[in-house]
Amino acid sequence: MTTQQPFYFRFTMVLLMVALIALFIYVGSDLVVPFALSMLIAILLMPVCNFLQRKGMPRVPAILLALLAAALFAGGVLYFLSSQIASFLNDFDQIKKGINIHLNTLQGWIKQRFGFSFREQQDMVNNLVASMKDSGQGAIGNTFSSLSNVVVIITLLPIYTFLLLYYRQLIKQFFIDVFSNTPKNEVATILNESRVVVQSYMVGLLIEFIIVAVINAIGFLILGIKYAIFLAVFAAVLNILPYIGMLIASIFCMLITLTTSTNISEPIWVLVVLLVVQFIDNNIIMPNIVGSKVKLNALMTIVGVVVGGLLCGVSGMFLSIPAIAILKIIFDRIEDLKPWGRLLGDEGSKDKTKVRGGKGAKS
Repeated sequence: MTTQQPFYFRFTMVLLMVALIALFIYVGSDLVVPFALSMLIAILLMPVCNFLQRKGMPRVPAILLALLAAALFAGGVLYFLSSQIASFLNDFDQIKKGINIHLNTLQGWIKQRFGFSFREQQDMVNNLVASMKDSGQGAIGNTFSSLSNVVVIITLLPIYTFLLLYYRQLIKQFFIDVFSNTPKNEVATILNESRVVVQSYMVGLLIEFIIVAVINAIGFLILGIKYAIFLAVFAAVLNILPYIGMLIASIFCMLITLTTSTNISEPIWVLVVLLVVQFIDNNIIMPNIVGSKVKLNALMTIVGVVVGGLLCGVSGMFLSIPAIAILKIIFDRIEDLKPWGRLLGDEGSKDKTKVRGGKGAKS
């Protein structure tokens, strides 16, 4: 019995530590999310800063130039999406007409199939709208709260990123000093491996985003659907979100195609294109571009994504994959925590499944 006490003690301490960290993240999500996103951006921009500094540029101008390049890239993507959305809204009357046509068709089918008259259907819709009115007011308040959080995050991101890049050597030395009982080479190796994994993950996501957007655009243009480029880029952006991204993109693209076309087969072909692209992404793009460094099994990935979503919403879902990958690196380097590293990884699977958040296994 005495030989088992240390195990139970360590296991209890690990669970207690995880619970405290989860509580801190949940309560302080407004602080944790922008800081974590800034860490990802800083790690992604670190090679650019190092390159500029090796060319003789001072540290501060190098960081500012890297941040400017990142801001221009993000601004370009946002400008493209906003221009496409503006074009989409300009055709709102036509879209509304298409919606009415399909609603009339649906009402006729319900009347023929279930016997509900148009008046009865309208009354049910009115009752549903009335029951949702009060909750809708709360939703408006939540929307304004979410928008204010987005503004705060956008404001803090460049500040945090600049400071993290400026003090990166100090932060690295801090971790080495804190874990003084661990050999310095071991701590430095963990930090370097974590940096490489995050960089590979972020760069892989960017490359995957471009490839998926191009393939989507080609498929939609061949089909001749309206807003092909906008829907292709929008689906590629949502594809970054683990697991739920492509589902939301498929539903959205089908609905938009349905409202802009009287041909019922076009939304089905849009779904076919997205499914084919998802298959290519899961089995070719993701394993070779994104998944070569981030080796996590599907079960732990799903659990991490769900937990991240519960703690920090969509941002938490996005951040969960690199966070779990870093934890796996740490666990693999500490003898007592190696079982946890094996639990997170996929080394024991026969097919060496490589999982990126939102992506499945090799089939």
